[in-house]
Amino acid sequence: MENQIIIRVATPADAVYASTITDEMEASARARGTGIAKRSPEYVAQKMAEGKSVIALTESGDWVGFCYIETWEGEYVANSGLIVSPNFRKSGVAKRIKERIFQLSREKYPDAKIFGLTTGLAVMKINSELGYEPVTYSELTPDEKFWAGCKSCVNYEILMSKERKNCLCTAMLFDPKDHVPPQELKADFEKRSPVFERLLRLKQHRFLKRLQIDRNSGRKLKLFFFNLMH
Repeated sequence: MENQIIIRVATPADAVYASTITDEMEASARARGTGIAKRSPEYVAQKMAEGKSVIALTESGDWVGFCYIETWEGEYVANSGLIVSPNFRKSGVAKRIKERIFQLSREKYPDAKIFGLTTGLAVMKINSELGYEPVTYSELTPDEKFWAGCKSCVNYEILMSKERKNCLCTAMLFDPKDHVPPQELKADFEKRSPVFERLLRLKQHRFLKRLQIDRNSGRKLKLFFFNLMH
């Protein structure tokens, strides 16, 4: 299956897949029970036109996967919106897309810090293999435009209750000027993976349970602060 999939930089002509991509993003988030910032087909098409996205297709033209680049003043870059068609999940294509969008980011913005927010252990593993390290939210861009993108996420209330210091997502960062060799990060992640998995489940359970209690009682949110990396 892998040899039949073409992964390349998207072009304006790929806008025909934009609605399919955004529909699957929303469906996937709903199935996981976690939130993502919503993207419109127009926004995805814009990223394609700007040469800031990667698309995966079969040789016959069926859509397989997608990811795009966000930038903030050239200093910070995010590889966002990674999504794979249900028919091609667990095939290794997500890793290939992440590798290509990471390469594209390094080509376009060689001095920028590349970061991501994720609720999934699989994405954390891929990021670790590329050289990303888990970080606190304070190490991400302070740009209000980035945080405004979280407003459409179902977990935005949690994020703001923690003054943007924590949420269900885990923050990961690649700093081109200061990073651990990917081989070391990969080995460390594999060693600590069971711990990360338990912490992710605990984090989601405690946040969502406390949020439900506060909503039912009408009290002001006072969520338990749980930092994944400490």
